[in-house]
Amino acid sequence: MDITAILSLIGGIALFLFGMSVMGDSLKKVAGNKMEVILYKLSGNTVKGVALGTGVTAVVQSSSAVSVMVVGFVNAGMMKVRQGISVVLGAILGTSVTGWILCLNSLNGGKSSALSLLSTEVLTGVVALIGIILWMFVKKTTYKNVGGILLGFAVLMFGMSMMSGAIEPLREDPTFIRMLTSFTNPAMGVLVGLIVTAVIQSASAAVGILQALAVTGAVEFDMAFPIIMGIGIGAAVPVMLSALGTSANGKRTAFVYLVIDVLGAILCGVIFYVLNAIFHFELMTTSMTMVSIALTNTLYRLAVVLLLAPAVGLLEKLVCAMFPEGKDAAEEQADMDRLEPRFLAHPALSIEQSKLVINSMADKALESINCAIRARRDFSKDKVKRVDDLEEVLDRYEDKLGAYLSKITTANLTEEQSLEVGKYLTVLSDFERISDHAKNIGEAATELNEKKLKFSETAERELEVLESAVQEIATLTIESFLNNDFGEAKKVDPLEEVIDDLCDILKSRHIDRVSRQECTLENGFVFNDLLTDYERIADHCSNVALDLVEEGEELFHEHEYHRNVDYRQDPVYLEYFDAYKEKYEMKL
Repeated sequence: MDITAILSLIGGIALFLFGMSVMGDSLKKVAGNKMEVILYKLSGNTVKGVALGTGVTAVVQSSSAVSVMVVGFVNAGMMKVRQGISVVLGAILGTSVTGWILCLNSLNGGKSSALSLLSTEVLTGVVALIGIILWMFVKKTTYKNVGGILLGFAVLMFGMSMMSGAIEPLREDPTFIRMLTSFTNPAMGVLVGLIVTAVIQSASAAVGILQALAVTGAVEFDMAFPIIMGIGIGAAVPVMLSALGTSANGKRTAFVYLVIDVLGAILCGVIFYVLNAIFHFELMTTSMTMVSIALTNTLYRLAVVLLLAPAVGLLEKLVCAMFPEGKDAAEEQADMDRLEPRFLAHPALSIEQSKLVINSMADKALESINCAIRARRDFSKDKVKRVDDLEEVLDRYEDKLGAYLSKITTANLTEEQSLEVGKYLTVLSDFERISDHAKNIGEAATELNEKKLKFSETAERELEVLESAVQEIATLTIESFLNNDFGEAKKVDPLEEVIDDLCDILKSRHIDRVSRQECTLENGFVFNDLLTDYERIADHCSNVALDLVEEGEELFHEHEYHRNVDYRQDPVYLEYFDAYKEKYEMKL
């Protein structure tokens, strides 16, 4: 095999992968968000999960893409691990459709034969012509995307033809034939299939290469079958990579792809080779064609699904044992379990359960602020990751608790219950937004570390004073909320105004330092971003406290503190304001 043939083979693989990517992307654009919606609304029924996973993968042409999508849904808490497993099973079967599409490449006929009109060259040319017309000359987006599908298909088929053409001279090569016969060792065949698929990260492309090799006539069943098993295992690599940085459930869903393919290979391999040892199947020495490769691939994947679909519960237990939940995940699950739909018929009980969950959310919001400030002062990736994790957790709390509270409002509530539910619905977004700003602070800390930026000693001291004020207002807000302490909540707004003034002072001073070149302009951007986030955190704390104060005043029929436009002239307010102003401005 000379260098020209090798380059032609590599070029064919590249075109095959590119065509498959273009075709899959265009198919998803034509479908819009329907694929995601179908998966999102998936029920817990295993049969439906497998069917939908198969159908969606047949359209998208990538089991990895569908499985990665499922990992994202499970990681976001929108789908259970058990549901994800059934979809992954379907995706593993659905990816075999590509092999049948590639069988079109084997259609040939004489020049006088009507079958020649269905040859690869003619079919690819017609599809490419229609595709380019739709792509270039039609303005409607949907038709352009259809053109993209056709062009992707044409490129895919042309790439397959290049691979077949590059490999065809090997038909008579004795060295190549000896190499192929060495793969009759099943373990070696599995390893080869695994490595090739892991490298090119596409099971469809790996099967396509095997189909191209089948053109030589030297590929027999005893070589092809273990390679197909190895291809299934290798396809798990990109899915497992998608699990980096996900929750325990996300990792479980990603790694179940590998578990299914490994168990499938072991079970099918043991069953098949034991039966072969007894009955000595004649097909072991049968020369494979493109069609028989596609058929073997489909039947093998179907066998894996049929064997493991009844064991979805066991697969779930296995991956749960592989990735046990950490303390945070266990706490989150315990909190979400409190939001029991059956409690909705009993408002007092459902509100009490919601209170426990939102209290947990408040604690996590406070932790996110403190952790972000620690990361800013003494950077570490673990601290920043903790802030990011908390932000994702609080996002999920907001979604699930918000939906639950909204359902409670439809019940027959007393005036006091309505006030309480309204308070929870209002402060819910404030706690979530606090975690968003904490994440921004973590990102600023990361930027400072990566760019080796340092603030001047004066700027650092000023920032620490502001951060101390922010930590105090956050602690004061969360504790007053948890204890339902209306009196302590009245201290929050005066401190928020002091923090606003501090931010204005620090911005002005930093501008002066930048103008005197004591700090760089790049430092200035990060410094101002931090001030903005600290100011926003104080604002959200003020929102929570004022809602709490209002509830207390309405409950006890007192003066409406926060609706009075002159409340900042209240003697109590001024006393707190002056005390906090003296406390923090003196430290600057």
